[in-house]
Amino acid sequence: MRVALAAAWQPRGELERFLLLLPVLRQVYAYQAVSLPPDSDRQLEQVLRSSGVQVIRTANWSAGRYAALQAAQGSAAGCIHYNDFDRLLRWVETRPEEWRQTVASLSRADCTIIGRTLAAYASHPQALVQTEAISNRVVSQLLGTAVDASAGGRGFSQAEAAFVLANSRPVRALGSDAEWPILLQRAGFAIEYRTVEGLDWEIPDQYQSQAADPVCQQEVARAYDADPVNWARRVEVALEIIQAGLDAAQRKLAFPASLLRPTEK
Repeated sequence: MRVALAAAWQPRGELERFLLLLPVLRQVYAYQAVSLPPDSDRQLEQVLRSSGVQVIRTANWSAGRYAALQAAQGSAAGCIHYNDFDRLLRWVETRPEEWRQTVASLSRADCTIIGRTLAAYASHPQALVQTEAISNRVVSQLLGTAVDASAGGRGFSQAEAAFVLANSRPVRALGSDAEWPILLQRAGFAIEYRTVEGLDWEIPDQYQSQAADPVCQQEVARAYDADPVNWARRVEVALEIIQAGLDAAQRKLAFPASLLRPTEK
């Protein structure tokens, strides 16, 4: 099945790595939709367009994930892989075979949550590990199964993407970690869960010519944890995810006329 990529990207020096990986990305994705912040570099946008990427410049960055999914949902591909773009580049660069196998598996489920293995999770700073443990626990409770919901990776069929777009609110960017799967679970769609090594911590890759090694990851993680501002920010992120999940758990659902309910399939 043809797969479309939907990705939100706040560029931090990854363009050179993207161009090196572009031939590999084209082998796997029939269509690529990437959303950019409103203040992103115009030259970078032009490079992406000239590389065949559908670029969406958002007026409000909180809608970045939604805008990318919306663009991919309008493509001819039968399946959509959503991934935060900086994480995706690291995954493709460091574990290409795992990435290929994961993308190939997405068509077998209505929705796939792509989480991190314990080893991938351990590459992150404690500021992320400890706060995400709280938001992941809440999301897992709402879904009725244990998941790592915060790795920025999802798989959707076109129909389930249409349902998500009809029922989600593009106002909490990171809240979609909880919102999207909870909406689908409430509607009766099947959700699969898969863990991968390739979604380990990507921040140390910023403004580098290649993905950081584990030693560099740990050095940057220690510096990250030493700054109280980062802890405060990650508490805010966890709260955003929890609030979005609780909201999605109570929202009235709407089924687009073109979409059958799961019980009607």
